[in-house]
Amino acid sequence: QVQLVESGGGLVQPAGSLRLSCAASRVDISLYDMSWYRQAPGKQRELVAAVTSGGIKNYVDSVKGRFTISRDNTKNTVYLQMNSLKPEDTAVYYCNGRHSRYPTLFHFWGQGTQVTVSS
Repeated sequence: QVQLVESGGGLVQPAGSLRLSCAASRVDISLYDMSWYRQAPGKQRELVAAVTSGGIKNYVDSVKGRFTISRDNTKNTVYLQMNSLKPEDTAVYYCNGRHSRYPTLFHFWGQGTQVTVSS
């Protein structure tokens, strides 16, 4: 059974940093487009950052210049480096993987990790 396991969340003060990790098992993420989503209380889940299997990266406007997505296929892991955190970044962050050729057939979510930005 494929698993995506997020880690690295927690409580951080405004302007602080966190690095989230998403470790995949029983799947080769080099074949997958990987993304980070987040969902704040009472809001819809939104795409935060994505990196294709070919390494192309995209970000939602609200995190550009502050967040960096990266992948290490040798470790089967995706990262989200979050700097200059703001209270509005508070949310549960989810890792997502979609097969680059068969996205509707092979599509996985992690269980989420809580990020709270507060003084």
